[in-house]
Amino acid sequence: MYPRELFNFIASLVESHDEAWDCATGSGQAAIGLSTIFDSVEASDISEEQIENAFEAENVRYSVQQSESTNFLNDQFDLVNVAQALHWFDFDRYWDEVHRVLRPEGAFVAYGYVWPEVEGSIDEVVERCLKDVIAPYWAENNRLLWDGYRDVGFPFQRLQTPQIDLINHWDMGQFLSYLHTWSATRRCMDHIGVEFFELAKMEMEKHWGDPREVKVVRNPLTLVAGAAWS
Repeated sequence: MYPRELFNFIASLVESHDEAWDCATGSGQAAIGLSTIFDSVEASDISEEQIENAFEAENVRYSVQQSESTNFLNDQFDLVNVAQALHWFDFDRYWDEVHRVLRPEGAFVAYGYVWPEVEGSIDEVVERCLKDVIAPYWAENNRLLWDGYRDVGFPFQRLQTPQIDLINHWDMGQFLSYLHTWSATRRCMDHIGVEFFELAKMEMEKHWGDPREVKVVRNPLTLVAGAAWS
């Protein structure tokens, strides 16, 4: 789950906390966090499967919709939120939709986590044995997030944002399971087999120590927020 610090910052962006829209909600992790701030949350995703399996909360309503074209009302939301998905949108259409549904005094916030950090020797293993191998298998859109969304043309005044990290406490098996979820990891496995991942595991075992030892895994968030739409 996303840290409480993130939602405290989001709450500070707007004076009214009536209603928020969580675009491309996925499993609803961000929607659940928003539900502790806003009276009601609309959470939409293009995937029916994701919506069917999303986390439930009394004041969150899920729907299957494209983020670029929704059935929401004009000026409906105090806040529009995007977690780990902004780099997939058709910006020419999406910004028009956000402008339509966002109240004049509302705010926009988007965030996503990038590369994990554990400790020097383990990070080096991930870089050399995994990231370098799977690099050709990432979708190009991911680079927008890795570059801090600097190449996204935001049609609003960007606000200053704090540095916030997503923190997990994992043993080696849990960390490897996370690395296995990367889309590029799975594509690479489909193309060249699993040997590279087994080699990465063997290298990591040399540096982790007791595989049952729990370590702090830190994912810095790329975080952008804006108001005063042009």
